[in-house]
Amino acid sequence: MPLLLTKDDVVRVLDMQDCIDVVEKAFAELASGSAVLPLRIGILPPDGVSLYMPAYLKQMGALACKVVTVYKNNPKQHNLPTTIGKVLLQNPATGEVTCIMDGGYLTAVRTGAVSGVATKYLARTDKGQVAGILGAGVQAKMQLWGMATVRQLSRAYVYDISADAVSAFIREMSAKLGLEIRPADSPKQILAEADIVCTASSSPTPLFDGSLVRPGTHINGIGSHSPATRELDTAIIRRAKVVADSLEACLKEAGDIIMPLQEGAITQAHIHAELGDIVLGRKPARTNAQEITLFKSNGLAIQDAAAAKLAYDRARQAKIGQDVVL
Repeated sequence: MPLLLTKDDVVRVLDMQDCIDVVEKAFAELASGSAVLPLRIGILPPDGVSLYMPAYLKQMGALACKVVTVYKNNPKQHNLPTTIGKVLLQNPATGEVTCIMDGGYLTAVRTGAVSGVATKYLARTDKGQVAGILGAGVQAKMQLWGMATVRQLSRAYVYDISADAVSAFIREMSAKLGLEIRPADSPKQILAEADIVCTASSSPTPLFDGSLVRPGTHINGIGSHSPATRELDTAIIRRAKVVADSLEACLKEAGDIIMPLQEGAITQAHIHAELGDIVLGRKPARTNAQEITLFKSNGLAIQDAAAAKLAYDRARQAKIGQDVVL
């Protein structure tokens, strides 16, 4: 009988530090060749998009597929969220479905976790650094949680076009993390104040002038994941040591990378490494305090598989969830 885990169940069992640990292992598996990761499959029904994201992590014993839909008219027409996700976890030895779980919170945490991994390896290591978040939604919150888990931050700044979203972000995350969080009046202020910057917005165009990024900054590029949109301009891509979650995904899905390539501003060789190569020590991470480092995330199904296996194991241990007969 598969275990059914609701969003509240997943919230109870999924912690950021543990998720960072398993996501780091997943990227090591990807780099070592023990992971199976097809590109996501997209179907376009009339009013939205449906994405299917399968992955298999052999060493971790995690076999899963996430289904994510994005329907922009859902809130107004159906009183449903724009983005809906569910994860199917299987026993790799038998193929049996062992768990069906809500994928919304899991997706948010695993995306914060991959930025935690990237920040761990690519950001400067001195204590008391300042974080800056561009965006104040659910994913932005998870990004700050992930970065604060791997670095001892002194404070954080958040910028969003919605003042209400900024206020809600500060209330929730300052209490959750015990961290001073200040509103920023512009992306320019974020660049001036922050040592670690994260873009977690829905903007289709660059959020800031890349020539203004200070030496020594680390950037996590999270929000954009389609060929025709980008949060990061060509200037910062050219200036930074770029690390991809997946080279293949960046070349096919990431406008932040695709557009500078099309412009002739960079070549494919400009992408320094995949994150898994950094984790395994095959390629160097940050080499000096003045270097600008940039991690480009597209969101990979190995992250979902690793996080789903973790959530399932923790739920079984805690006797959380409901066994169902199908």
